[in-house]
Amino acid sequence: MTGFGDRRRAGSAPAGRATAPDDETDALLIRIAGGDEAAFGEFYDQVAAAVYGIVLSVVRDPAQAQEVSQEVFLEAWRTAARFDPARGSAKAWLMTMARRRAVDRVRSAQASADRDVAAGIRAGARDYDVVSETVEVRLEQQQVRRCLDGLTELQRQAVTLAFYRGYTHREVSDLLTVPLGTIKTRLRDGLIRLRDCLGVV
Repeated sequence: MTGFGDRRRAGSAPAGRATAPDDETDALLIRIAGGDEAAFGEFYDQVAAAVYGIVLSVVRDPAQAQEVSQEVFLEAWRTAARFDPARGSAKAWLMTMARRRAVDRVRSAQASADRDVAAGIRAGARDYDVVSETVEVRLEQQQVRRCLDGLTELQRQAVTLAFYRGYTHREVSDLLTVPLGTIKTRLRDGLIRLRDCLGVV
């Protein structure tokens, strides 16, 4: 297939136009199954905005939403022959695909983030004697997420930047425009609250 990558400018949301009636969209997808690139172009123009919208509502990040949307259309091109009009409309088929891929992206990102924050907490806790021996035990992913949600906004931001993204304390201070001493205090307090929330003794 050629020309797909040029259908929208990188870094911008798909423009799309008003979605066509289901029967027209179904007919286009059937043509796509036969390798009709012109039909694919029409199909993309009709449903791109809807796909991007549903993906963005799940992943919440425009750049990732663009990536996932492109993956959805590539999958649609490759698997169009599997579409069965008797089981639903082309738009419903595509929206299901979009939502599934968006949820998969979020789950993958969250699993990776959970691993990072668990490792970061274990490593970072060594900076504070009060929690030096308390965060090296089992950390369940759901517990970590729940406990992070229980922090104050500044604590959560500081912990996220320091342990999810690897910033130094000074860099966290600069990014949040908060004094370094305050950042160190919030990180320490955040780690203590995480320890207590996780039930580490």
